[in-house]
Amino acid sequence: MKIINNKFQKITVAIIFSWLIFFVLIPNLLVLAVSFLTRDGSNFYAFPITIENYTNLFNPLYAQVVWNSLFMSCIATVICLIIGYPFAFMISKIHPKYRPLLLFLVVLPFWTNSLIRIYGMKIFLGVKGVLNTMLMDIGILSEPIRILNTEVAVIIGLVYLLLPFMILPLYSAIEKLDGRLLEAAKDLGANAFQRFFRVILPLTMPGIIAGCLLVLLPAMGMFYVADLLGGAKVLLVGNVIKSEFLISRNWPFGSAISIGLTILMALLIFVYYRANKLLNKKVELE
Repeated sequence: MKIINNKFQKITVAIIFSWLIFFVLIPNLLVLAVSFLTRDGSNFYAFPITIENYTNLFNPLYAQVVWNSLFMSCIATVICLIIGYPFAFMISKIHPKYRPLLLFLVVLPFWTNSLIRIYGMKIFLGVKGVLNTMLMDIGILSEPIRILNTEVAVIIGLVYLLLPFMILPLYSAIEKLDGRLLEAAKDLGANAFQRFFRVILPLTMPGIIAGCLLVLLPAMGMFYVADLLGGAKVLLVGNVIKSEFLISRNWPFGSAISIGLTILMALLIFVYYRANKLLNKKVELE
């Protein structure tokens, strides 16, 4: 039986490694290779090798797009954190019998294609949409406001799609909190404000960082959100990559932008790793 289990483990590991090599490593290596080639009108890319595609990344026009993408992604991340933290805290404190239901409701939107949900959000935010109609019926608005085709609509769409990615790691971190630490802090005279900022927040910081990365990184590449809710007036990095591949047919430059975004993601993941390591060391010392 032990020999069978060992063989099964080896086969499973071999399948996983093969999948990663053929569908992750090799495609990324091809993108990296193309990013050093030259644009060609008939073949999309050709020799000679050049680094011009990477120097073009520092063009003020593209730098502005990257900055706007990062700005909107950061705002969406902060909003997700503000909404997600109390919700995750509530789930962790509710009766264990009801937690699976609430977690199921959190992941339920994943059962529907995100593109379809964005079309639904487009109808919801329209001038004659549900939101404007409801606010006018209540009396808050006297006339409909224009939300679509603005940065606000794009940020709302990003929050709508990515909020579950914030809630789940936060819930995982909050659920692991040792209640005895909070009781000890209370016995030592700490009020609710002090207990939150001196005990709860530091211990749940790994979940906060993980949730922020899970929201921030995908947000920069969701080009269809900017296309549908921003009316092609608001650009994310993903929109530029899509345009370079499908419209401009400049595959080398599109590949260079993709590699640049990948490097940015890797740096943010490294920051998460280092921050998590420092936090764990601090907890151990205390």
